[in-house]
Order: sequence, then structure tokens, then C-alpha cells
Amino acid sequence: MASDIVKTSLVADIGGTNTRVGLAYDGILKADTIKRHRNADYSGLDTILRDYLIGQDQVCDAACIAMAGPVRDGVGVMTNLDWTMSEDDLARATGAKRAAVLNDLQAQGFALPSLPISAKRMIVEGSEASQDALGESSNRQLVIGVGTGFNAAPIHGLDFGKLVAPSECGHANLPIRSEQELRLCRYVETAHGFPAIEDILSGRGFERVYSFLTMENGARQDLSAAAIMERLGQGDALAEEAARLFVRLLGTVVGNLALIHLPFGGIYLVGGVVRAFTPYLQRYGFETAFLDKGRFAGFMQNFPIWVVEDDYAALSGGLAYLKQLEGT
Repeated sequence: MASDIVKTSLVADIGGTNTRVGLAYDGILKADTIKRHRNADYSGLDTILRDYLIGQDQVCDAACIAMAGPVRDGVGVMTNLDWTMSEDDLARATGAKRAAVLNDLQAQGFALPSLPISAKRMIVEGSEASQDALGESSNRQLVIGVGTGFNAAPIHGLDFGKLVAPSECGHANLPIRSEQELRLCRYVETAHGFPAIEDILSGRGFERVYSFLTMENGARQDLSAAAIMERLGQGDALAEEAARLFVRLLGTVVGNLALIHLPFGGIYLVGGVVRAFTPYLQRYGFETAFLDKGRFAGFMQNFPIWVVEDDYAALSGGLAYLKQLEGT
């Protein structure tokens, strides 16, 4: 009987550094099928997918990938890698009859409804009124990614399901509130000729913040983000100053995006960098910077904020999108 046929779906999350791939059977993602691949070890996404499927010995009925870059008309282009993939390319690489390409933050947005409580940590509670109204207002949310890059996607609940709108807001201008931030912008604009949000609020951006501060301190030093975080844990003064500046700017940008999108259903921060910073967000003034909107400071308390601690949420989001496609 047709109902006895197990449908197999492939889902993948392609970040700037790693690609995660997994399989779902009859709509259930299987944790033991999830594999992580270093992008630097491959010439393109198609080779990752083909190698993965050979290892799994599976034929796919459907496939959905989430790419860290803009997607238009079913074609995704990676921002920080010279990789491109269309829905037709994906179908050929996987043999899937139905193929979909999403921006990675779109996939994170589709994942939100299925996230267990244990997968998210609240960092800004919002007002008591915002908590009381959370259930009825949850049709409008915002997911913000801070990892190898920076981006955000608004989520709107509609009658047919979720509408998760893509954006490339990480390449908008970095906000400036102080003389130090102006000097920082002038320092980082040498990278691309333009001081964008992602040039600071990302893994490489944090490295730039640290090198900027060491230069102003008289002896520029370039360290990896991991090395800076290690120094931060040891109480290094410059690492602490870099983290404080990073966190303050993150709070400002998240506050700006909240005013643009009005996500009364909550803001969800995702990505490896923001997860690494979670223990320091309150200590270095994230909430203060988020609320610092003058006469709208009280209004900002309408937006509770969580950090999503599930590293594979985008895979679940890709699967949720495939399910929604089947229902439309």
C-alpha cells in the first residue's frame, strides 16, 4: 500500500564554515544521520551532498537546503564562499523529485514552532504584559543569526502556515553612537570599503574589534575569535573591552531590527557566535543597549529575547518547510 512507503527527505544547513546534512523519514529528522562537513575540504556543495548520500545509501524523495546567502528564484549564492546552487542543481545532486533552496535564516524561522523549551534560553524577559500576550502575538517573530556572518528574517504566521521573509540586513550600515564606534567603523571599512553590520557582528568581526582595540592601545595584535574568547575567560582586559563593545553594538542592532519588524512574538538569536557570547550578554550590557531607544525605551520591553541553543535547528526548519509545501 502507498501508506507503507517511507518517504525520505534530505535537509542541509550550509554556513560559511561548515555544512550539516541529515535525513528525515516520514517527516521525522533522525539525529544519527546528521553529519558535519568542513566546507574548506570540498570544491562545492554538490560534492558534499553526493558524498553524504553515498555514505547513507539512500534515495531522496525531497530535499531542502538552507544557504548562508541571498536566494532568488530558487537560486542560492553563498555570501562568504564561491558556491551557488539552484533547485535544479539540488535535484540532480540528490535525485529528489522535490527540491527547495532557502536562505539559512529562513530555515531557522521555520524551525521555531517545533523548538523544545530546552533548546532556547531567555536572555531578555520583556515586560509582564508582553509575556501575558505572547501566545496571541506569536504570529510575528524575528530570528537573528550571528555566526560566520550576520542576518535576520521576520516570521509571520498566516492561515496556510509560516511566511519567513529573507533579507540581507547584515550588509546594511553599522550604527554609530560614539566617537569610539566611529573610529571602529573607519578601521573596518578597509576590509570592503563599507562598514557593514556583519563586518563587526560576526566571528571575523569580533576579531576586527579586538585588533582595533589593540591598535589603539599601541600594538596591534591579530587573534582568532576562539583565542580571544579564551583570553576573555581568563580575565584579559582587552578581551573584556572587545567583548563589551561587541555586545553593546549587538544590543543596539537587535533593538533597531525590533523596531523595524515589531516581533511581539519574540526575538530568537541563533548561530555559534551568539551562543558563545550568551554568558556575557547581560554582564556587558546587551539588554541596556537593546532598550536604549530614548522615549521608546519602555516600548522595547514588548520584545522578549531568547538564544537558540540547538545547533541543528535549521535542519528541522528545512523539513518544516517541505511539510508546508506538501500542504499547499
